[in-house]
Amino acid sequence: MSATAPEILQQHRVHGGTLSYCRHDSAATGTPMRFSVFIPPTPGPHPWVIWLSGLTCTEENFTAKAGAYGAAARLGLAIVAPDTSPRGEGVADDPAYDLGQGAGFYVDATEAPWAAHFQMESYVARDLIAAAEAGFALDPARRAISGHSMGGHGALTLALRHPELFRAVTAFAPIVSPTRCPWGQKALTAYLGADEAAWAEHDAARLIEAGAARGRYDSILVDQGTADNFLVDQLKPELLEAACAAAGQGLTLRRQPGYDHSYFFMSSFIADHLEWCAARL
Repeated sequence: MSATAPEILQQHRVHGGTLSYCRHDSAATGTPMRFSVFIPPTPGPHPWVIWLSGLTCTEENFTAKAGAYGAAARLGLAIVAPDTSPRGEGVADDPAYDLGQGAGFYVDATEAPWAAHFQMESYVARDLIAAAEAGFALDPARRAISGHSMGGHGALTLALRHPELFRAVTAFAPIVSPTRCPWGQKALTAYLGADEAAWAEHDAARLIEAGAARGRYDSILVDQGTADNFLVDQLKPELLEAACAAAGQGLTLRRQPGYDHSYFFMSSFIADHLEWCAARL
């Protein structure tokens, strides 16, 4: 992949490394896009993790709230955290929090008015990677992906659909089967239309059932809080558990007692996820 290095908007020193906020033009979305990147205080090129955030988030939520950079510095990991959708004048939106800007669901939309800009799978798998690697000393052979909620869905499905890009995948409270929950059914209908066969191509549980893991990942790490108010209706980790068992795909599913859906949960276990990725990179 080749691209122009992104524009650096801000930089901060943190845990001996450098945190940069960046902007670049995406051919996939047809808009400027933003992301943050943490570079550890070790010689590059660095192994790195793409972090995909959840509904309503920007590139700022993980960056400010996850408390990830101490562990990342210790492990020598870079972390890139993009925005969750295209934004700006002329970009379609919806008044609901779970559709439109801030809710791209990491798919390439085929339906109007979304198809013009909501090409988030292509953005992450192509444009983001190219821009990040053009601007920073990142190792293209040592890349992992992780995320939370909608971003956990994105991490799982992109890892399964693009196994050549990633060597490890983890998730916090992911939407494991969007074809079988209200958030996913709403978004996939809007972005991909009424054909449920198209939806299944973006459903981690159904992809694993169909053999999409292809032996690429020895195991997938998932943390799920037992006090998560979205657990029963939206997240349904038991569907991922059943799919992995049926397909012979390794899965480490940790049900964490008393934890909810917030960044307090993620900050409690983010070091485990970074260590998991580092061991595989």
